[in-house]
Amino acid sequence: MIILFLILIVIASAALGFMVLVQNPKGGGLSGNVGGLSNQLMGVKQTTDVLEKGTWLFSAVIAVLALFSTLFLKGGSSEGAADSILQKVPTTTTAPAAAPASTPANTTTVTPDSVKK
Repeated sequence: MIILFLILIVIASAALGFMVLVQNPKGGGLSGNVGGLSNQLMGVKQTTDVLEKGTWLFSAVIAVLALFSTLFLKGGSSEGAADSILQKVPTTTTAPAAAPASTPANTTTVTPDSVKK
């Protein structure tokens, strides 16, 4: 299903790019030359209106498809969350081993008899 959304987004993006490239902000541009017959049927003003509405339409289609495609990225079920990589990471920690309590190697013990008075 995600491949269908991807294909639709690519098609809508290509159509949006075409709509943007065809129109000119000053009203001239390629919009007057598309099809050659479109100016005679609709006029220049309506051609730019159609292109502007088409631009908004295709941008809205891309936004809606992108939002709905997120529903299918997660798999749409709770079983997918249990098998995710984050669930497989071990989170339990073990305490480090305690150091043995022994006397250092170069020390001598002093007995009370050997102390000079």
